Amino acid sequence: MKKFERFIHNILKSKIKKTLVIILTAIAFFASLLMFPSKLVLAKMLPGKSDNTYSIYVDTPTGSSIEQTKQVTSCITNILTKEKEIKNMSIFYGQGIPLDYAGLVKGASMKRSENVAEISVNLTDKHTRDEPSFLMTQRLRPIINKECKDIVKGTSIKLIEQPSGPPTLASIVVEVQGDSIPESRKISVEVANILSKTEGLVDIDVMADDIYEEYKLIPNIDKVSRSGLSIKQINNIFYLAFEGMVIATKNSENHSDQIPIFLILSEKTKRLKDSSEDAIRSKITSLNLMNQKGMMVPLNEVVDIKKVKSEPMIMHKDLKRVINVIAETDMVSQVYPLLDAREKMIEHFSKDYIIEKAKFSTYMFDLYLTNKKTGEKFLLRWDGEMKVTLDTFRDLGAAFIAALVLIFFLLVIYYKSFSISGIILIGSFLSLIGVIVGHWVADLVTEQTFFLTATSLIGFIALMGISSRNSLLLIDFAMSLMGEHGMEKKEAIAVAAATRAKPIMLTAVAIILGSALLASDPIFGGLGVALISGTVAAVFVSLLFVPVLMDNAKAINGDKFKDTLIDKEHPNDISITR
Repeated sequence: MKKFERFIHNILKSKIKKTLVIILTAIAFFASLLMFPSKLVLAKMLPGKSDNTYSIYVDTPTGSSIEQTKQVTSCITNILTKEKEIKNMSIFYGQGIPLDYAGLVKGASMKRSENVAEISVNLTDKHTRDEPSFLMTQRLRPIINKECKDIVKGTSIKLIEQPSGPPTLASIVVEVQGDSIPESRKISVEVANILSKTEGLVDIDVMADDIYEEYKLIPNIDKVSRSGLSIKQINNIFYLAFEGMVIATKNSENHSDQIPIFLILSEKTKRLKDSSEDAIRSKITSLNLMNQKGMMVPLNEVVDIKKVKSEPMIMHKDLKRVINVIAETDMVSQVYPLLDAREKMIEHFSKDYIIEKAKFSTYMFDLYLTNKKTGEKFLLRWDGEMKVTLDTFRDLGAAFIAALVLIFFLLVIYYKSFSISGIILIGSFLSLIGVIVGHWVADLVTEQTFFLTATSLIGFIALMGISSRNSLLLIDFAMSLMGEHGMEKKEAIAVAAATRAKPIMLTAVAIILGSALLASDPIFGGLGVALISGTVAAVFVSLLFVPVLMDNAKAINGDKFKDTLIDKEHPNDISITR
């Protein structure tokens, strides 16, 4: 380590070299921070998770028949059957998949209509599969939408992966809150249109029923009573003909329970020629009921047909009416599409609404809209994984600041010096250079985007203790050389750096080897990369940048160690192990 000692000593003797080290370190720090706005490094709470299953949600327009839903679903399954990595599929028509991790918050259990279907796709084991499930969905999404989405106009097809963290309704959710349902629906459609034109967003959908015209079959009470029929008879024949019902049971020696006999009209018989009132009247004319006197009464004689608007489901959250507009991110961070879409919304809605931005808070991206003509107020609230990401980074940021403050005060108590404590903290904080650059390098060498995630921040917080320890031991050793052996300051710093270089590097190698196992993990890869690259940066900072700061600090003078460990019998005997 003699060469390294002379190298450090030469730097400390030259003001130009010391200034150059400080400038280069500052440039490296700010250049690494610029990787976020330049999108060289993207931040996200958690990356995609490779699993053995994913789901496909099919939502045809409200009021669509089960046959139309089946047409779209059949198109999707025909594409999926060509995939070698898919083992099998399960299709659920008119309902959601039995609750899974993703479906817990996506409302799968509430689906009970003919215009919905869900496909559960089971894949080969992820450990033997080359393509992760999140890359497969990314590849299949444009193919499926191109070939199947236009079969029934207005269909929404969403590929849903199992979340790697807290399940949310979607990556990005815009809650449109307001008392006026028609205007809220209008705003939500406009929001969806803006999101659909935002780069990086896919699977955009408005979670509200479409309003359409429908026909109601209303029994005429007067005619029913005069005809000697009952309302129950009319209800039963409609269910029997078009929905089906149990009309009898059968006993069997092979079954302990009675076997129900289910009766329904054939598909061809119950199908209408078109969606007009005449087609409905013609169909129910063929249905007759027997009254109490044994006479057959045509059904159309006692039923009125009325054309009405459908009644959409009204959703509430926190006792407020809300319409959710959802979107998924296509392997990009949620931050950049959100900021892009938000600016477009401000520009778009400013024509008809007075817009107020939310003050800095948990919901700092919210927009408050006030109609310029009517004065009605609406709120665009951002939620979903984006909200969880902000909360997570906020909490981890608070934990990081708390760790900094705690370390700083402990060092002040130990050294009784703010400058020495500041040097240690600055040296520790600069390991962030390695964390950011490490994620940039990992993104270059990996097939998919490598995000700076919540686990990356956990790794950075852990690095604070490791980096602080390196600087602390370096400063203590240099001060002991000055105090115990009367060594000149620059020489003591150079000797301390050279002597501590080997144990610092051995510690770094141990951390790097231990973290290498995490680097390939899809969830904790960020933690592994942060520890590896951050440790490398911490070594350079501790052995190059911290000695320069030590040389400029007046508080580092060796007084702390004077007359404490000097051998009184041999005061001039100096022995340094390197």
